[in-house]
Amino acid sequence: MAHDDHGHSHNGHDHAAPAAARPTSFEVRILRQDGPGQPSYWERHRVEYEPEMNVISVLQRIAAKAKTADGKAVAPVAWDCNCLEEVCGACTMVINGKVRQSCSALVDKLLDDRPAEIELAPMSKFPVVRDLCVDRSRLFRALSKIKGWIPVDGYYDTGAGPAVAPAIQEQAYPLSECMSCGCCLEACPQYLKIELERQPGEGEAAFEDRKNETYDEAFIGAHAISQAILFNLHPTGKNNAGERLNALMDEGGLQLCGNAQNCVAVCPKKIPLTTSIGRAGRATTVQMLKNWFGA
Repeated sequence: MAHDDHGHSHNGHDHAAPAAARPTSFEVRILRQDGPGQPSYWERHRVEYEPEMNVISVLQRIAAKAKTADGKAVAPVAWDCNCLEEVCGACTMVINGKVRQSCSALVDKLLDDRPAEIELAPMSKFPVVRDLCVDRSRLFRALSKIKGWIPVDGYYDTGAGPAVAPAIQEQAYPLSECMSCGCCLEACPQYLKIELERQPGEGEAAFEDRKNETYDEAFIGAHAISQAILFNLHPTGKNNAGERLNALMDEGGLQLCGNAQNCVAVCPKKIPLTTSIGRAGRATTVQMLKNWFGA
């Protein structure tokens, strides 16, 4: 087929632009920390490029090599992962300055945004256990505070449960996709890091009690607010709706939300978190009136 000097074929169709050439290798800059309370430091690694890599596969290559970009032998980088398909929420970290799931962060796309280098850091709102692993116990403490479950009297067969209207199902399903990954908390300006140390002579149980008390005084987070709305939508969950709403009105509750809307912007599941926060605001107002009048 003939072509003109501008790269157009004579049949009127343009040629697709050639794909960007990929490097044979690229650098990975990782913020490491040897243990809780230890100083953090940056470390560079070089990884051979392979097609269709994600950040987890990059970390696997780094762990297998256990050498920095300048050839220094180091301990393998530690990170969390489980499902590898953006369902478990365990592999959250800050990648090129943005909090996200590392299993769905594709190297080709990352190199398009920042050629020749990828930067990895742990979430900044949780205590670091080691390297890219963080302690998310505060996140789960908030879910316990709002009773993020449907209580049952027993495990005997009571037949079919109550019917759920399609309109309620449509509201509930997006909220049920929350995987407790912590992205919304990392992006929230009201959710501040809490890192406590065990005091001399303090028993483990006493330390856990002090830690939970401190957690309960701080902002509960968008994930817990949304889960309270989810379980209050359930026909059986409504029996404990007042308890959940009272938890949202307690110290560290909904009133601390600054409506920055960062949470909904970074949620990997596109959960309508700000909608849940709005619903929670209306529901807690009604609950407050019920509490006043003893209803």
